[in-house]
Amino acid sequence: MKQPWIHKAKTDLIFIIGPSFFVLAIIFLFQDYITEVENKYSFYTWLFLIVFIDVAHVYATLFKTYFVADEFRKNKERLLLLPAICFAIGIILFSFGSLVFWSFLAYVAVFHFIRQQYGFMRLYARTEEKTRLSVCIDNCAIYASTGYPMLYWFFSSERKFNWFVENEFFRFHNTFLLEVLFWIYVIIITIYVIYTVYKSITNRFFNVPKNAIILGTALSWYFGIVYFNDDLIFTLLNVVSHGIPYMALVYFREIENKTGSNSGVFNYLKSYNAILVYILILLVIAFTEEFLWEILVWNDNFSLKTYDFSSWQFVIVPLLTVPQFTHYLLDGFIWKSKKS
Repeated sequence: MKQPWIHKAKTDLIFIIGPSFFVLAIIFLFQDYITEVENKYSFYTWLFLIVFIDVAHVYATLFKTYFVADEFRKNKERLLLLPAICFAIGIILFSFGSLVFWSFLAYVAVFHFIRQQYGFMRLYARTEEKTRLSVCIDNCAIYASTGYPMLYWFFSSERKFNWFVENEFFRFHNTFLLEVLFWIYVIIITIYVIYTVYKSITNRFFNVPKNAIILGTALSWYFGIVYFNDDLIFTLLNVVSHGIPYMALVYFREIENKTGSNSGVFNYLKSYNAILVYILILLVIAFTEEFLWEILVWNDNFSLKTYDFSSWQFVIVPLLTVPQFTHYLLDGFIWKSKKS
């Protein structure tokens, strides 16, 4: 059996599987300098991690939906209706207060991040002979790898980082529950390891990318949330491990494969250095969105002192989150394929 790479071994290992391991290596090698970097270069870490990766990866969805003529025609109703629904939900939630709005979005974001790792795991398991037991063990492993760290966040002492804003998640400190959850986590991972070893020996085949994505997920979520209690470390592991693989997946599966007269924007990408144009488009859109956030809402790095937009936040904030919210929901549809 061949290894079930999504693109090629080299590119998968660098851009999809590798980011978790690469960031972890950087953190362990330079953890003594993390605080210094966070204090001295906060603007640049924000620009690179939040704008150029986190925000940019949201717009990679465009290259599988709105920028693809055939896909847009096929799913026109959904693609036009969903942003309007997201905007309406946002206004309703914001009317109950900004914390209600951001809390709801945070839970949706967590679910989206977890499901992405599940999706990668299933992609890499696509060539395996599946049984109810094997699928159950794989699913339990990926959900334990992501679910336990989040439950630890909910039931532990204060974390020094947030997903979006302070007090966005339900919190209840319970040491006994944490201990029970930890042992459940250990048991699930142990069963997965034993079953994987047994299956690999029996089938004389070890699925490198599937096991690597599960291991990378387990390590990045555990060290980013449980082991370390640091805002920059959490952001590094959370953003890089999620954003770069997603952008890479879209490029490999969509842009490189798009040819023909109905490929929309891809016709233009084929005429130039596709990957540079792809990245440039994402960066420009991401920077534009974040600039609007800065001048209309946050005013942390940029501001228009002559205008006061505070009375319009109930419209501005839900409107600016439409791309992100739509990305979360669309992702539940656009990657689904027939079982065959």
